[in-house]
Amino acid sequence: MSTPSTTFCLIRHGETAWNAERRIQGQLDIPLNANGEAQALATAAALHGQAFDAAFCSDLTRAHATARATTERLGMALTPDPQLRERHYGLFQGLTYAEAEQRHPQDFARHSARDPGYALPQGGESLITFDARIRAAIERIARAHAGGRVLIVTHGGVLDILHRLATGKPLAQPRDFALPNAALNWIALEATGWRMIEWADQRHLDHSRDELPRS
Repeated sequence: MSTPSTTFCLIRHGETAWNAERRIQGQLDIPLNANGEAQALATAAALHGQAFDAAFCSDLTRAHATARATTERLGMALTPDPQLRERHYGLFQGLTYAEAEQRHPQDFARHSARDPGYALPQGGESLITFDARIRAAIERIARAHAGGRVLIVTHGGVLDILHRLATGKPLAQPRDFALPNAALNWIALEATGWRMIEWADQRHLDHSRDELPRS
């Protein structure tokens, strides 16, 4: 008997003031700005009429507020999940990318090189640790909703991991795909493994920011 396909709609949270400043948020709890709130409503309108079996989000405010706009419109329950939080960026959190490079050039170089085992000081997660956390979360959700359709609202770093999961790209490979705020991304878990369906659909948005460095 074949394993039923489980489909995921993955969404990066709407824009925040720190996104606009190219300031590293990590696990700091930064709210949506006005543009982010408008993006959340646009995403909710784009998904109106879609059927989902469950909805999950990071427990950080920017992801929860983005998800809530859609689940309230669809009349669904929303489950915050700390395992879906952004990667912890250690001593870079709160700095702009330019500040991080200027103040911590050696750490910035190793981070930018995507050394999978390197963890930034002050609590940062290595790519290996982060990847394991996100894979465990998505596989747990997939098992619980096998054959269903699941909405997940989370963060750019998380989507980076999930894109690589669906395409087989290694962690150390530089990013060559977009991670726009509030875009729609679809992947599926099938009997043969993970599959990419569609990525970075921004047709419902006037403008969406991908301020993350492609490293």
